[in-house]
Amino acid sequence: MRNIFQRLLASISPSFDGEQRRGIGCHPRVIMALLIIGGTLAYHYLGTTEYENEFTGRTQRLAFATPEEEIALGLQSAPMMIREMGGQSRDAKAQAQVDRVGAKLVQSTLARQTPYRFEFHLLADTQTINAFALPGGQIFITEALYRLFKNEDQLAGVLGHEIGHVVGRHSNEQMATTKLWQGLAQGAGVLLSDGQSSAGHQIANMVANMRVMKYGRDDELESDALGIRFLIDAGYDPEAMIGVMDILASASKGSGQPEFMSTHPAPENRAERIRQLIAEYRKKG
Repeated sequence: MRNIFQRLLASISPSFDGEQRRGIGCHPRVIMALLIIGGTLAYHYLGTTEYENEFTGRTQRLAFATPEEEIALGLQSAPMMIREMGGQSRDAKAQAQVDRVGAKLVQSTLARQTPYRFEFHLLADTQTINAFALPGGQIFITEALYRLFKNEDQLAGVLGHEIGHVVGRHSNEQMATTKLWQGLAQGAGVLLSDGQSSAGHQIANMVANMRVMKYGRDDELESDALGIRFLIDAGYDPEAMIGVMDILASASKGSGQPEFMSTHPAPENRAERIRQLIAEYRKKG
């Protein structure tokens, strides 16, 4: 689903504005680059919070230390997201189903033990096939995607996946990660600059963007795994997630974008991974 953290992250764009010189004159540029890189690394390790996630077992570095800060950010951003996606759906029956399935997923799983304020929104957008989560528990699904589901289990699969993003604290982590790579890219761009072209900056930014997209793909796969766990715990059919991947694959046909240039793994690859995860969970059970 859409990688929404980019909508929340304020861009970092400090610039180096100095005369570029040859020979000995390159030293100020090198010093400036090292200062930017050093400052970025210092902020990443001193200005972020280390957190061991009980749901994933991973150690993360987070931009926001507490769930309460994530909740506040999500609640602040939710009205803007709703406006941009055509407002809330007027289909009260469909919204009630989304609320019921979302509540069942939360109450039947370890997600109920978190402080997050889960709220589920059906958006009126009938053109954009999408679902996404904001930090703190605000979860959204468009009517365009909702109308494609063949059963309630597929709806549960999407909502479980988005709950996975919340408890995985993915947006929070990606804010910290993106700031890190933006700063490193800026320092590398200054270091590689020859004072006459922007090629160095462009190369550094391209590498940074690819690294950030790789983290985004990893988060999607992690949320798939969490979603499957939540589906099983709540009594839904986890294989419904494969049907969701078929829907996404059909919707993305003709995009022509290779996976390494996307924030999301290809649906076909995700489906194969989901099959493996289901087999592993059933073997354990």
